[in-house]
Amino acid sequence: MRILATSVLMIMLALAASAVAPSARAGTAAAPTRAEGGAGSTIAVAGWQIQASDKAQESGAEISSAAFSAQGWYPVSGRATVMAGLLENHTYKDVFYSDNLRAVQAPDASGTVFVNPWWYRSEFTLPAATHGRHTLLRSNGIIASADVWVNGHLVADHAAVAGAYPVHEFDVTRWVHAGTNVVALQVHPADPRRSLSIGWVDWNPTPPDNNMGPWRGVDIVQSGPVQLRFAHVTPTLSLPDLAHAALTVKVEARNLDAVAHEATISGVVAGVSLHRTVHLAAGETQTVAFTPKTDPALDLDHPKVWWPAGMGAQPLYALQLAASVGGTMSDQAGATFGIRSVSSRLTKQGYRQFLVNGMPILIRGAGWAPDMFLRDDPARMEAEFSYVRNLGLNTIRSEGKLENARFYELADRDGIMILAGWECCDKWESAAKTGGAPWDAADLKVAQASMASEARLLRNHPSVIGFLIGSDNPPPPPIAKMYVDTLRAEDWARPIIAVATDKGTAETGLSGMKMTGPYAWVPPSYWYADQLGGAFGFNSETSAGADIPRLEDLARMLSPQEQEALWKHPELRQFHAAADWSTFASIAPFATALARRYGAPKSLADYVAKAQLENYDNVRAQFEAFNAHRDAANPSTGVIYWMLNNAWPSLHWHLYDYYMNPAGAYFGAKKANEPVHIQYSYDTRAVVLVNQTLTAEHGLQARIRVRNLDGSVRYEQRVQDLDLAGNGTRQVATLPALAGLSPTYFVELELASADARPISRNVYWLSTQADTLDWVHSNWYLTPVTHYADLTALQSLPTATAEVRATLQHEGTQDAVSVTLTVPPSSKAMALFQHVSIKRSADGEPVLPILWSDNDVTLWPGESITLTARYARLGTATPVIEMSGWNAPARSVPVVLQHASPEQSP
Repeated sequence: MRILATSVLMIMLALAASAVAPSARAGTAAAPTRAEGGAGSTIAVAGWQIQASDKAQESGAEISSAAFSAQGWYPVSGRATVMAGLLENHTYKDVFYSDNLRAVQAPDASGTVFVNPWWYRSEFTLPAATHGRHTLLRSNGIIASADVWVNGHLVADHAAVAGAYPVHEFDVTRWVHAGTNVVALQVHPADPRRSLSIGWVDWNPTPPDNNMGPWRGVDIVQSGPVQLRFAHVTPTLSLPDLAHAALTVKVEARNLDAVAHEATISGVVAGVSLHRTVHLAAGETQTVAFTPKTDPALDLDHPKVWWPAGMGAQPLYALQLAASVGGTMSDQAGATFGIRSVSSRLTKQGYRQFLVNGMPILIRGAGWAPDMFLRDDPARMEAEFSYVRNLGLNTIRSEGKLENARFYELADRDGIMILAGWECCDKWESAAKTGGAPWDAADLKVAQASMASEARLLRNHPSVIGFLIGSDNPPPPPIAKMYVDTLRAEDWARPIIAVATDKGTAETGLSGMKMTGPYAWVPPSYWYADQLGGAFGFNSETSAGADIPRLEDLARMLSPQEQEALWKHPELRQFHAAADWSTFASIAPFATALARRYGAPKSLADYVAKAQLENYDNVRAQFEAFNAHRDAANPSTGVIYWMLNNAWPSLHWHLYDYYMNPAGAYFGAKKANEPVHIQYSYDTRAVVLVNQTLTAEHGLQARIRVRNLDGSVRYEQRVQDLDLAGNGTRQVATLPALAGLSPTYFVELELASADARPISRNVYWLSTQADTLDWVHSNWYLTPVTHYADLTALQSLPTATAEVRATLQHEGTQDAVSVTLTVPPSSKAMALFQHVSIKRSADGEPVLPILWSDNDVTLWPGESITLTARYARLGTATPVIEMSGWNAPARSVPVVLQHASPEQSP
């Protein structure tokens, strides 16, 4: 895995300070935002003071006046929703523990905590007036709507400033002055069923405030008489040689004055100088374009091409533009972009297939969830992208809850493709559902503004590969046309997809996607079937449902009573499983399968240990099945694991939990998504090699062993001198039917380079009794199982002897730990599913976030493996390595500090 050293250092250091989760901030009054940059500067409002309107009953004119006292108001950060702001002020405690959130969801004695508007008030300072200087107020998205006041004047009412995504900009020059100014927002309550805001469906409980507030922040913008906006670059890459790229540069020039101006626009893009003079009438806006026809140097030879992660590098180019009027700089604008081609097509079977730089790509992704209260945490977001890279994924799908620019900048940097789109099951889809309330003219206006604003935000980013204008249902024809027309008007140059289900619109055609589930437990073999959610076509959201965190995290999120119910009474509904009303609030299908396949749990610790096996096995199988079938007659083209992460601590739908503690699901996905990988097929017993890179491999060596429960080898095969093309698969063997297998047995696969360097190692625990699926009685979220595989014999494994050695090197601001696990030849048994954690001290917290080379590994007597981990340096503390395993006793060992070699020294 490629690690960008500087970004990882930033991630780890920041998160070490913030303890991973968004932290509550003590309530202290924010200093006025200093908007004292020159023309072309944009300064975010750094903080607000907020109060409920039933307590602050003064008028907007009074509240936005300099004389108003906000004594007793809550000081909050610049992008805080109401609930996030109250958490910053410690108004509510431990809302993520047990069902404490219920107390917040219930209104207080007055019944008006979140049902009336809230006031946001802030101050900003401006420099002494300069001739021709304009001050603009930019709101970047407010849930659900707001009345905007500046220095006692109503700038815009909530009919004009509505929706989670529209960017609104207001020239407030006539109302501001040098020195201290006041901006106030009266934010109106949100309801995703009635407004185009943000809803959470069954992912988690509904935030008590419905995320009301300026969640994307407000900016103070300074400009001269001519403003530059919406600068963007559209590259056209020659295919298939990638030898040329034609750049089209556009920017909007807007005359803010009541008199005409000549404006000179100049700048540089990819080393090419640009220059143009335009005449702008009073109040006129023009789009200024630079193309290879007007500027031949924009036809680049041998451009540096952006590739998705694992397929190449991610070079980025810069655009810098400035406008001058009368020889004085008036405004500036810029953008970062990548040169790449992205397109999609329908295969002959009707499946959506994406191509980047002319190469068909198997989408291996997962669904994104921001923090439940939309709290802005840059360090956490960086760490999450480091996990995505570490997992070997190449795509994130955003179903609504669309993020700010930082998210896409990280995706560009790390080569993670983004499939963005609107969300399901609330106002965004109400017009598409039978019986749903039709949109009125105001809704259409907000939706169009939302689409335009998102297009402008996304279009420069090479990571963004498409936009889904619907999720579970396509928009009705007039709305679909509006979306498509708006995207095209904004120079959208990538696929527009109707919906994430197998439907379409006249403007976009069929989606080529399926949303057939499952969302609850199915066995690993499910993914290899040619039915429903099996590995064919493009499955836009799917997984086996429950993903159980590790024991220490369950203790952080569940009360003792909830922990006991989790393993003793799984039929009961769990507050941390899904929304109260949801089918998924009970994880009974998962618990039933766990007990039938691995044996009834004897304790919470036993339940968690079995859950990790189950999650690892199933998640690995899901991704491996789509790997195996990418070149099949009925091919797979994409899979989105539902989901990547959670908005709060959850028992469902994640590859890593809210605390960012990697567990079974994480390492199962990581194993399946190795760059060059060896895997077993549940349907055909084939052994398949997968190459996710574009580099062909030559002279590979595969070793295949089938072992009984006692470790005896029942079958062994070596295959040598294997060639493996880039971006493809190759079947290298098929396991024969073997007599004399123990009811539970193992398949051990190893892949090495021509010079015997280990590349991939994979171990499966299997049953001679197959899981039997009842396809006929499937529903939208699961397929019943009539007979379960019998893996209960794993409980009878003798205690294994496992040895652990660990060394630590300080590498700048990172720690790098190497952990060698060995099962000596004298061990009575193999060591199944050994998990290594790093703790700050013998009884301390886990070191998180952390990037492992591998984990949850299985070894037989005489085998050894070295795992590596990186994390933010712990200072002078010496961490402790904790190893636990299915049948190996838990033990802790200190690390041995090694001094870095001179070339490794910072």
